[in-house]
Amino acid sequence: PTQGQCEVVAHGDAGGMDPKTALVDALAYIGLTSGGGGDAAEPEDSGIDLVVDPDGVRVPLAIKARSLVTEDDANRLLRGGLKDGVTLVVVGDRVTEGARRALIGSDAGYLDLRGRLAIRSSRLILDAPVEALTRRADRVAALRSPAGLDVAVALLLRPASAAGVREVAREVGRAASTVSEILASFRREGLVDNQNKPDGSDLFWQVAEHWSSPSVLLAAAPSLTDRSLWGPLRLGIETGESSSIGWALTDSLAAAAYGAPVALRADQVPEFFVPDATVLRRAAALLGNATATSAAKAIIREAPVPAVVKNRTAAETSGWPLAHPLFVALDLAQDEGRGREILNAWTPEGDWDRVW
Repeated sequence: PTQGQCEVVAHGDAGGMDPKTALVDALAYIGLTSGGGGDAAEPEDSGIDLVVDPDGVRVPLAIKARSLVTEDDANRLLRGGLKDGVTLVVVGDRVTEGARRALIGSDAGYLDLRGRLAIRSSRLILDAPVEALTRRADRVAALRSPAGLDVAVALLLRPASAAGVREVAREVGRAASTVSEILASFRREGLVDNQNKPDGSDLFWQVAEHWSSPSVLLAAAPSLTDRSLWGPLRLGIETGESSSIGWALTDSLAAAAYGAPVALRADQVPEFFVPDATVLRRAAALLGNATATSAAKAIIREAPVPAVVKNRTAAETSGWPLAHPLFVALDLAQDEGRGREILNAWTPEGDWDRVW
């Protein structure tokens, strides 16, 4: 049905434009009015977030929220287990075509906030354009701030560990009150669980949307053997320890060093994260600016967060310390085509956590 009476019963706190509210609004947009109360109320442990009842056809829904919903995300949520008769609906800022097929093919549904609602169950079939919605403004604002990115990265670096406010505050050098507010925002939006551990891959993809920093094309690449530049450029290789602060190899060369299925050219240009803007300017002065990407011998970028140049790993092949796999993955995620294909096929070998 695309019109008629739809009784909707919401359970739990639905303040602001949360996923429940977004779904109720989308149903109303296609002519299904909503109301609450009645005999459709469910116990808190039922796993039911909404009950849709168009013309007496009662359909309980369980709502999950993600920002980017990929096919892998959809399949993982489908395996999460629901009580009999409850239909999964995933609300996302973007739901990929593969995720849409997986959800509809498994008698579930989705609300793509760009403007599409689809639900399929044994009792209800919906597939209709809806008004595009913008939600999670507080989360986007938090991740646009340096503090928000610092906190998010700290959680992604240790996704299996519970994170306390003061512990994270000490780690990122931020006020505990600021960290507390950011973590509360992440919990409200379903990015982390009640122990502040990332819930699925959503936090990673949100950080990827804000993973940018100034870059410089260099006419010459820095040398590991020219000691005269080690200090001025803060290469961080004086002690031979990757744990010191310094340049970190990233993108394709680093991904290949970690075993990612990435194709490299014979003349692949190395890309590095550097500690700060001062190093960017100094490197350009000492090594020269390239006029175009095709002429560059190296590309350097200011690290988006300090953790990038503090969490380097040793590399046997390149000689340069590598950026942590998390940061390499965030770089690859910027390419919505080939980069994301590589991420789908890449699980770093060794003691690394895949969070994408």
